[in-house]
Amino acid sequence: MGCVTATSIIPKATTPTLNRPNTVAVGTIVWLGSEVMFFAGLFAIYFTLRSMAPELWDFETSKHNFTFALINTLILVSSSLTCQFGVFAAERLQNRSTGWKPNQWGMVEWFFLTYALGAIFVSGQVWEYATLVSEGVTLSSNAYGSAFYLTTGFHGLHVTAGLVAFLLVIGRAFAVKTFGHKEATSAIVVSYYWHFVDVVWIGLFFVIYVLK
Repeated sequence: MGCVTATSIIPKATTPTLNRPNTVAVGTIVWLGSEVMFFAGLFAIYFTLRSMAPELWDFETSKHNFTFALINTLILVSSSLTCQFGVFAAERLQNRSTGWKPNQWGMVEWFFLTYALGAIFVSGQVWEYATLVSEGVTLSSNAYGSAFYLTTGFHGLHVTAGLVAFLLVIGRAFAVKTFGHKEATSAIVVSYYWHFVDVVWIGLFFVIYVLK
């Protein structure tokens, strides 16, 4: 009979594995935290100037086209939904569509749609700027003009930066031979940023167009 050694009946110790958070995602979240403080400062400037000249605010805000601003806001909010569908596709490592139906789309198709919606929003904001300038509301016209263009202008720049990021992620998906976890992480990180600028705009919309 063969002898049974001690090592054969003692279970081997398993080395515990650590699931560490992705450093890129963590870094993005920390950076977005600093962006929160930046926009908080812009909101503070807006409310400070508004408290000093409430009559001016009542007069200037009456020049806004609320319906147009609401439609433009809904377009941007809907882009968050399409962006998230793109993230879902990236998480299952599907970069391209397998059919023409939306439930068969990949990350690229959803991100292209998100890009289009974001571009429509920026175009709408530019159109609103042109309309307000024609009515005498400029950056240097008064306190309201300065506060309005500073807050919405910086947000518009952030949206534009997000559009560039979408193009980079889409281009990377076309450039690589195999769409892997690294590419999926890039898509997820861009979605963090995009959701952030959407939430900021919702706050701006209520402050500028709704709050009286």
